[in-house]
Amino acid sequence: MTGEATSEPGRGGRREVIALPPVAPGTRRELTVLRFGTPGARPKAYLQAGLHADELPGMLILSILADLLAGAEARGEIRGEIVLVPVANPIGLAQHRAGFLLGRYDNSSTGNYNRDYLDLARMIEPRLAGRLGADAAANVAIIRAAMAEALAGEEPLTEVAALRHALLTLSHDADFMLDLHADNAAEVHLYTGTPLWPDAADLAAGIGARAVLLAELSGGNPFDEAVGGPWWSLARAYPDAAIPPACLSATLEMRSNDAVDGDLAQGDALALLDFLRRRGLVSGAAAELPRSLCDATPLEAMQQVTATAAGIVVYKAALGAMVADGDLIAEIVDPLGLTPPAEIRARTAGVLFARHSQPYAWSGKIIAKIAGAEPLPERTGKLLPG
Repeated sequence: MTGEATSEPGRGGRREVIALPPVAPGTRRELTVLRFGTPGARPKAYLQAGLHADELPGMLILSILADLLAGAEARGEIRGEIVLVPVANPIGLAQHRAGFLLGRYDNSSTGNYNRDYLDLARMIEPRLAGRLGADAAANVAIIRAAMAEALAGEEPLTEVAALRHALLTLSHDADFMLDLHADNAAEVHLYTGTPLWPDAADLAAGIGARAVLLAELSGGNPFDEAVGGPWWSLARAYPDAAIPPACLSATLEMRSNDAVDGDLAQGDALALLDFLRRRGLVSGAAAELPRSLCDATPLEAMQQVTATAAGIVVYKAALGAMVADGDLIAEIVDPLGLTPPAEIRARTAGVLFARHSQPYAWSGKIIAKIAGAEPLPERTGKLLPG
């Protein structure tokens, strides 16, 4: 694993600290990992939060979940291996300016912390030639071993590269990988791979997702696709071999920083614990699964509602509203009164699941998102904002 790792008893099970390479003499940052259950046991779940370090709800949720898992472990209820990284980006968490935390982009490279992960499928595909067959379980073991070998051979040079490498090393062999994020002003929503639906339907229902966005390749190789995507990529490369989608990976957008609330976070942590119970990682009965609040839709069908002028955004559609094609979403008001308000309308029908929390726009700024059902002609190439 990247850097020096130390392990010690801590908050429920073992606390592991992975040192990141210093960027200057006298400096040091580290990644803290919380481990529950038996190392190497199956199934394995990996959950992280704060990869975008200025998105805070997930960090609180995993802090509460860690306490719940500590209690479960004390009662002998952990059946698999569970790895939590409540603060997945200590680099970004140190980036603040003028009283605001700015943890989405790396200050040194301006790169998005949730993009540009290693393409494990490309790295290991040549090593698998002639080794895969009709036994799916055997193939999964071979592929996971090849991933581990490839990661062990990497020597990241920068602090950010070392962080990405450490997170992939911790998660590449997971059966379940959940990456907790937050949007601006938003309802709970979820991104996952098309091959993982409807297997992930219980997760979406359990967390109360108002939108589920599906894609095999969203562009930019974000973390969830770096962990889950190699399985369907390798299945295409070796069509005669039995290669299942062996990791259910998803990005969970847990509302917004404006909705950081202890009661909400407690409910979210309990929902994640129930997911782990349903999937055999923790014994005991899960709560009854809530009714699903949405259908899954293609990421290509999500309208990124874009401003056409600069000014003050006055929203005309409520967060969580069902809108029709042509509905008025917002007006952009010129505070000098030199131009009439610009009307911004929906170009699809669906749920308005996210709005921008800063009601000021410039031409081209994304001010809202609508989960539609029909792919939009402009939604090609990179499907996620930078």
